[in-house]
Amino acid sequence: MDARDPELTKELNATLHARRELGEEYESALVDSFLEKVEQRIDGAVDRRVRRQLAEQQMVMARGARSPKSTDSFGERFGFGIVSLVLAIPLSAIGGGIAHFPGLLAAWAGIVGVNAFQAAKSNPDIFRRRHRKDDTDWEA
Repeated sequence: MDARDPELTKELNATLHARRELGEEYESALVDSFLEKVEQRIDGAVDRRVRRQLAEQQMVMARGARSPKSTDSFGERFGFGIVSLVLAIPLSAIGGGIAHFPGLLAAWAGIVGVNAFQAAKSNPDIFRRRHRKDDTDWEA
């Protein structure tokens, strides 16, 4: 909806002209009528925008691609990997210093778990098994 919609400008001018002719006693009815027309225009614009976005999402899903709202990028993945490696140093020291080898294993299990969760979130198909048609099962 354009900020300077010619139809709404005509409606506003007609409302103001009718107010001058009819007087103040009809002012609230005229304003309500004008606001109802503005609301209908806004609702129509919002409906068109929502339908367009739904159609875009359906096209993306039909193509098998990720959602257009996905903000995953190489920089974010790279940054997450760097941060997890930097934090792995003190976590390893703390876990190994307090609980020795089991503490070190627990620290690294947590690091691997967090990175696996991040990988699954950014690429949901990463842990799914893929079967090729040329794979054969050994049957006797």
